[in-house]
Amino acid sequence: MFCVLLLPLSALAQRAPQPAFQVVPLGVNGGITEDNLSAYLLAPIGSTGYVSLDAGTLHAGVERAITAKTFEVSAEVVQRRYIKAYLISHPHLDHLSGLLLNAPDDTAKTIYGQAACLETIQNHYLNWASWPNFGDTGAAPTLKKYHYQRLTPSTETPVAGTGMSVRAFPLSHGKPYESAAFLVRSQEAYVLYLGDTGADVIEKSDRLHYVWQAIAPLVKAHQLQGIFIEASYPNEQPESQLFGHLTPRLLLRELTNLGQLSGVEALRNLPVIITHMKPTDDSKTRIQQQLQQANNLGVKLIFPEQGQRLLL
Repeated sequence: MFCVLLLPLSALAQRAPQPAFQVVPLGVNGGITEDNLSAYLLAPIGSTGYVSLDAGTLHAGVERAITAKTFEVSAEVVQRRYIKAYLISHPHLDHLSGLLLNAPDDTAKTIYGQAACLETIQNHYLNWASWPNFGDTGAAPTLKKYHYQRLTPSTETPVAGTGMSVRAFPLSHGKPYESAAFLVRSQEAYVLYLGDTGADVIEKSDRLHYVWQAIAPLVKAHQLQGIFIEASYPNEQPESQLFGHLTPRLLLRELTNLGQLSGVEALRNLPVIITHMKPTDDSKTRIQQQLQQANNLGVKLIFPEQGQRLLL
């Protein structure tokens, strides 16, 4: 004799999907600690074809991952063979310095980004005045190690060597600066990574709203495996001193906006990985506490640790 357990549809809708991605945070902080700045390796489960989502810290993060037994190969193998490409949200050094400093020992790869971001890298960094030109365009002689691939907003582009593809969305990072969000797909599963961004209400923008409109159907269908989004300052930070960043209050307000488009129930247990926390005084502790205490959406808040693998 047996019985069948029937679950309500609401319970079925809240089930977490099976992991489709593996993430290795190489750097998680939003400043000060130059050996722990924004960089996240992303690959499909079972693959060693990683893309680096930003590249503020590379070698130090890889070494930390090796110490944690996340990788069981040398740092040289990870950097030269596992990392296949870079997705750079914007050219501020806390998102780029690891790529620049490790370029002499890197292998040929593609750097993906919006046009203005790639132009800044070419004209202001890899220009022989700041650093040798490892790119394939720009100041002569070009060493042709890196190929620049411009991303057209909302157009899906394959990411070389990874089996994944990406769509870019412009973000406002304190006028006149621009950042980007990357919607990465592996088969029918997605991850959303946002570079630095201000809230629409502060930036007088609709750019985050446009991102939420684009991903709401994926959230509703449980195809979105997670969202990487920043919370740089605690709520006490004056709005006039946010410099194109989010606080816990503003972040949760934006996720509420997403819930209005996807349905609030679809947000429950959705992994939200908190990035770019400023490690000054006790600000990281306050950011975590403020997010946890005000999380009435039921999202799964994740505070990544350098070198520790995540499954999404």
